[in-house]
Amino acid sequence: MKKLFRLEVALAVLWVSVMLVPAAIAADTANVSGEWELTVETPQGTGKPSVIFKQDGGNLTGTYKGRFGETQLKGAVKGNEIKFSVTISPQGQDLVLEYSGTVDGDSMKGKAKFGEYGEGNFTGKKKSADTAK
Repeated sequence: MKKLFRLEVALAVLWVSVMLVPAAIAADTANVSGEWELTVETPQGTGKPSVIFKQDGGNLTGTYKGRFGETQLKGAVKGNEIKFSVTISPQGQDLVLEYSGTVDGDSMKGKAKFGEYGEGNFTGKKKSADTAK
């Protein structure tokens, strides 16, 4: 009888662990969904693109709007680390922009790589629901 009780307790503990661990991991991932305004230091000066992130767990999709038009983005968030990339076509040539950085609440900062044309720092601020309209 004692063995059966111990087995039931062990199974209950295991079940609770299995149910709570994914929730704890998901809670550790930054939520970046929504509209962001970026400031990017490029070799050609400062840019001010905007980004709309759609987040599904750690996966990111969305829209990037900047000096060279609007394009789709793909990326990921893990913990407070963010990485995303977009392909723009200045003068008809494809150029991949790769962003990587960290998220802290409604702000982010990091590095942006501009293909073979160098890199620079970026910062981002999430628009509030009032200013996003």
